[in-house]
Amino acid sequence: MEIRKRPALKLKKKPVENVLNIISLLVYIGSVIHLFMHWSSLPNRVPIHYNLVGEVDKWGSKEDIFFLPITGAILWIGLTILEKFPHIYNYTVTLTEENIEQQYKNGRTMINVVKNEIFIYMAYCNWKDVNVAYGHHVLLDNRDSLIFLIILFGSMAFFIIKSFRLQ
Repeated sequence: MEIRKRPALKLKKKPVENVLNIISLLVYIGSVIHLFMHWSSLPNRVPIHYNLVGEVDKWGSKEDIFFLPITGAILWIGLTILEKFPHIYNYTVTLTEENIEQQYKNGRTMINVVKNEIFIYMAYCNWKDVNVAYGHHVLLDNRDSLIFLIILFGSMAFFIIKSFRLQ
């Protein structure tokens, strides 16, 4: 079915999508509150990039620490809007009258999960940057990116496999 000929169905959100949105927003708000609580005592030099082994390889000014929260918010809003239009997604299977609603729901849920995984990871990175700026050791230091990528691509694989099963 061509993208232009796909129907735009009104689909009710799954409860898991709402729960994930609430959890990720709370985590994000918590990381922003954490940043503002430490803003006045934050050093003038903060980490803004890490190499593959988790060591800081670029430092920036104190104001640069807002890049992640702002980028995260823009990304979350953009992907939330994209969730409303599953008829424009690219699908790995052929859409038919019989499977289109399930494929739309699966695609929208995948976007929701990926959006919230990225948002939570960005909130974690924001929290981590504040703590590293103070010279504190953080929990996952050099493994966090790897863990995030495994979770991100693992969830995408899950939904792609589910898409094949729904055809």
